[in-house]
Amino acid sequence: MMLETKFKPVIKWSGSKRSQAPTIIQNIPNFEKYYEPFVGGGSITYALAPKVGTCGDAYSPLIEFWQKIKNEPDSLADNYNKQWQSLQTIGHTYFYEVRDRFNLSPNAEDLLFLSRTCVNGLIRFNRNGEFNNALHHTRKGINPKTLHSIILEWSNRVQGIEFICGDYRETLENVTPNDFVYLDPPYFNTKHKRYFGTIEYEPFLKFLEALNSKGVKYALSYDGVRGENDYTVALPKELYKQHLFIDSGNSSFRKVMDGKQEMVAESLYLNY
Repeated sequence: MMLETKFKPVIKWSGSKRSQAPTIIQNIPNFEKYYEPFVGGGSITYALAPKVGTCGDAYSPLIEFWQKIKNEPDSLADNYNKQWQSLQTIGHTYFYEVRDRFNLSPNAEDLLFLSRTCVNGLIRFNRNGEFNNALHHTRKGINPKTLHSIILEWSNRVQGIEFICGDYRETLENVTPNDFVYLDPPYFNTKHKRYFGTIEYEPFLKFLEALNSKGVKYALSYDGVRGENDYTVALPKELYKQHLFIDSGNSSFRKVMDGKQEMVAESLYLNY
């Protein structure tokens, strides 16, 4: 592994663990193979850069994006450059043209463009699962040359990863006691439609119990404290051995939505 704790995101996926990565990886034990079934923005995968691993997500355009990061980084960067140039030439209507196209036919290239030119890079979906954030009018979007460099850095660090589209049970089908699993599912108390899809709570708990029975070590990021509100979920205590709170700074989503500063500390459960 080539540990790295200071890095730039290649895509700003909701629930990013980039600020938490140093603390999380300090708590990860030795393993043979790395698994991350809710890969999202991939911060922990990048920070670890494991020699071999499997990362999954149920959102197919996101997995297509990661596969292109790994296998076609230059092509992905070139497509962003073309779209970014079109945005500068045509103006705001081009962004909404791409957004409409993406919602009709979701794909990795348009997902990257939208995520890098929308308001604060926040990935949001409506009730129908459609991308619904707006263009960030006061910013041009990340410079293509800068993004190309970031894409190449990420591509180098995920070469040992297999990216698969499926739910957490499919991603972890072949996990063994010699492996390690990092879990960052959609949070229990999420009110805003920031994530694509949800998971059922009780089946998820049963799956954690099954991992324990197999002797598989895992770390689970989950609800914690936001401002004056405690959203900590009362997980069955037999599922974990340690419960840590990790400082995550201010909520960027809350700041964008209503301008309020709200400190966040998220839970990290360890079964070892």
